[in-house]
Formats: sequence, C-alpha cells, structure tokens
Amino acid sequence: MDAGASTYLIRPNYKDKFKAEVAKECIGEVLREQLYAVQYDPEEAPALSRALADCIKNKLRDVGFDRYKLIVQVVIGEQRGEGVKMAARCLWDADTDSFAQDIFMNDSLFCVAAAFGVYYY
Repeated sequence: MDAGASTYLIRPNYKDKFKAEVAKECIGEVLREQLYAVQYDPEEAPALSRALADCIKNKLRDVGFDRYKLIVQVVIGEQRGEGVKMAARCLWDADTDSFAQDIFMNDSLFCVAAAFGVYYY
C-alpha cells in the first residue's frame, strides 16, 4: 500500500475479521491459566475480574484484531449449585462485528467471560 494512501476501510478484509473461534480459544486459555487453583473470595473477586478482563483484552490485541474496539466482560461468582443466566444486547453490524465467550468452573467458583469485537469504520 502507498504510504500516502487512505486507510479508510468500510469493511475488514477476511483475514482481519474478528474470529469468534480464535477469541474463544484465547479466553479459555486465560481463564484456565489464571483460575486453575483459585478459591472464591468475595473481597478479591472484583479485582480478579478486572485483571482477567485486562489480560483477555491484551491477549486478543496480540492476536491482531486491528481496527476493532474490544469490550471484555468478566463475571465471577461462588459455586453453590445454583443457576445463573446472563444476557447481553448490542446494536452492531452483523457483517463485521461479533463476540466470543467461554466459561470456567472449579469446585469453588464459576467465571463467565465474553469479548465483543466492534469494527471501527
């Protein structure tokens, strides 16, 4: 590409699109590495969820989702055998934007992480 050429793209190239499968693998890897032997502590859960979200976002940036705004949401709760339902609604372009999520559970806690990739026009 020419150094003076415009970088305005209305759609990402196929190789640059947000790939949910790749993002899910990244999320799962971070959750398994960081939460393997962690016990639930309500005092530490907020800081842990922020740290996990930052780690996931950095890992996704390293994959190379250029021109994507990455939003990462992490929820950590105590494992008590109760059900939890989560939902998210977004207004986006279905051709360019996507999301990925993964779940981690051990005897003490559960963690749900979702990453949303929204393309910058």
